[in-house]
Amino acid sequence: MKGTALKIRLFGEPVLRRKARPIKQINESHRNILSEMAQLMYSASGIGLAAPQIGISETMIVADIGSGLYKLINPKIVKKEGQQILEEGCLSIPGVCVKVERAEKVKILAQDEFGKPLTIEAEGLLACVFQHEIEHLKGRLIIDHASLFERLKIRKKLVEIKRKVRYEDLPQSKTKSCKLQL
Repeated sequence: MKGTALKIRLFGEPVLRRKARPIKQINESHRNILSEMAQLMYSASGIGLAAPQIGISETMIVADIGSGLYKLINPKIVKKEGQQILEEGCLSIPGVCVKVERAEKVKILAQDEFGKPLTIEAEGLLACVFQHEIEHLKGRLIIDHASLFERLKIRKKLVEIKRKVRYEDLPQSKTKSCKLQL
């Protein structure tokens, strides 16, 4: 990764549909990638980012809803409670918003960037972000939650995104702002 600028991968790139590999041995490279992911997430005005979104098929995510940065390795949801429906956007599918039903509360088991085990209980927006990012690690996207009607409405936008090589190339006037950019 040295010397290579990380960029957000867009819908249509195969890495977004692959199941990410668990990390067996955490090293300095993983810590550097997590830090770069956080910087990229902040610069894109996002609140979450998964490693596949930057072309790395390993189980790492970062998230920050304004209450502090989480850098998680090998995150797994071990408990879900309740339900909430939020309109979500995705940094890999700019301009597309989908209403997604998720658990209101989740319990996450993960490791921090140094391999220390973590247990995190999250609710509301943070629970939503964790679920969104962990789905990326499984090759799932918000559009997989879309109804047939929603898919028809966003089809043209998805075709347009597939044609783009870089996030910056998207015409800003045509992108729709979502409440949550994950």
